[in-house]
Amino acid sequence: MKSLLTFIAKEWLEAARTGKIIILALLFVLFGIMNPAIAKLTPWMMEILSNTMAESGLVVTDIQVDAMTSWTQFFKNIPMALIAFVLIFSDIFTKEYKSGTLLLVLTKGLSRYKVVLAKTMLLLSLWTVGYGICFAITYGYNAYFWDNSIANDLFLSAALWWLFGVWAICLMILFSALLQNNTGVILCVGGTVLVAYVLSIIPKVKAYSPTMLMNANSLLTGAKGIDAYAQAIVIATFLCMACVAASIPIVNKRQL
Repeated sequence: MKSLLTFIAKEWLEAARTGKIIILALLFVLFGIMNPAIAKLTPWMMEILSNTMAESGLVVTDIQVDAMTSWTQFFKNIPMALIAFVLIFSDIFTKEYKSGTLLLVLTKGLSRYKVVLAKTMLLLSLWTVGYGICFAITYGYNAYFWDNSIANDLFLSAALWWLFGVWAICLMILFSALLQNNTGVILCVGGTVLVAYVLSIIPKVKAYSPTMLMNANSLLTGAKGIDAYAQAIVIATFLCMACVAASIPIVNKRQL
């Protein structure tokens, strides 16, 4: 356990030295501020555009915004934060293969499975903290300007998207352990999510697809209950564990 915690601390320090944590923190803070800001500025922007649109024969009515408008914006922006996260950390294993630093760590007695677990725990902790910061900032501004109680099952809705992000990160761990370069990792993660999304078009498959977790707005507005997401939650959790479990033998057999 001590060696595992030591390696996790080493990974944290490396991510901090390379500026990845700072970039990530700034992105999540920015997105957290943008959600209520865009909602708050929407009536003002539409008022500015109303004169121009009136010349084209279009009439713009008064737009009412509330906390729901901001939370809708939150779920529109968080995919961009997840994409940025994957782009930043897609080299979680590939950089080790290229530089040979992983071999140095293993010669000091650290088991390969602990390397996989340490890197997984690092990414999941960064995603959880970053996502939590973004959510907390949006929640605070929404509470100040409006009323968060208008949103149904707010924390459950946020948890659904958090779990989807965990699944994407576990995919990144798997493909980063398997492939040689981070470009391939990005393409494979994106391709897998795309395939899951396309399959979700099939009515009988939709409820089981992890991409169902992206549709948190339906829970937020009360259009669906949490029961509608039960199968997707179970499948996504299983796939997360399967990806990490599959990464261990891949790294064990890897020639370094």
